[in-house]
Amino acid sequence: VQLQASGGGLVQAGGSLRLSCTAAGSYRSIGWFRQAPGKEREGLVCMRVSDGDTYYSDPVKGRFTISRDNAKTTVYLQMDNLEPEDTALYFCHTERRFVDYWGQGTLVTVSS
Repeated sequence: VQLQASGGGLVQAGGSLRLSCTAAGSYRSIGWFRQAPGKEREGLVCMRVSDGDTYYSDPVKGRFTISRDNAKTTVYLQMDNLEPEDTALYFCHTERRFVDYWGQGTLVTVSS
């Protein structure tokens, strides 16, 4: 499985960004993580592709939305009402046969 993330950038607090993750290969679920400076990587959202079921962590619930395009090759993370605390390197992730696959990080910076 190959993942490639993009879409990060600089945005003011309260603004929005949409991240994209191009996913080549088959997988059962896909999600997004982030890692802020000096902090551990944390899981944000996960989608099960068979039925579209999603899980959101509390810090992003109601503000972030995961979706997949009709061609099922790109996964998006729509991030609204961004806060300075959302500043981090964002990664898309999937797992297949107990092996983790990560896209390269895309940096999101939220200014106050």
